[in-house]
Amino acid sequence: MAEHVEIIKEAVIKGKHKEIEQLVRQAVEEGVELERLIQEGMIEAMDVVGKKFADGVIFVPEMLVAAVTMKKGLELIKPMLKADSRSSGRIVMATVKGDLHDIGKNLVIMMLEGAGFQVTDLGVDIDVETLVQKVQELKPQLLGLSALLTTTMPEMARVIQALEAVGLREKVKVMVGGAPVDQRFAQQIGADGYGKDAAEAVELAKRLVAGSH
Repeated sequence: MAEHVEIIKEAVIKGKHKEIEQLVRQAVEEGVELERLIQEGMIEAMDVVGKKFADGVIFVPEMLVAAVTMKKGLELIKPMLKADSRSSGRIVMATVKGDLHDIGKNLVIMMLEGAGFQVTDLGVDIDVETLVQKVQELKPQLLGLSALLTTTMPEMARVIQALEAVGLREKVKVMVGGAPVDQRFAQQIGADGYGKDAAEAVELAKRLVAGSH
């Protein structure tokens, strides 16, 4: 059993996306617990990948392939899990209006899903009105906003101001990220947190959701 988990962990770390589905099927057929496959195989693998990225050992392409590998394995397991049985929280994610970049956002989403979060991806170029409407409709514990351009960063502030204006700000935590964003900017606009990369965003999401109870 442990051998299957280690093989899957190594497959994710090395980004063996063409092999992961077969490896997961074999592990499930051999009776390996789904929780172990996710926690000790995929999530621990992404922890390793996240650390390597933070240390400058690997870069975005390698991290993205590892995340894609994990996502393919996770998609195979998801239908087997009982609904909501291991949800870590509900999150709405989007790239703000005027910004069409989504690689970073998608990477964060894959890692959040790997960590057990229920994620609704609104996509890119999402305006303030739509974001507020979705927060009202879906009632997430956390709203994640991404921007890659300095020209679209102010949209993040407008979203927070709009949430305050309709009385929703106290009901949802807001985390921000993207290449031009930093902790100082997050504090200036009144966000609850900033993640410099996908691994840090996941840890931030865990802390924010835990603090929202």
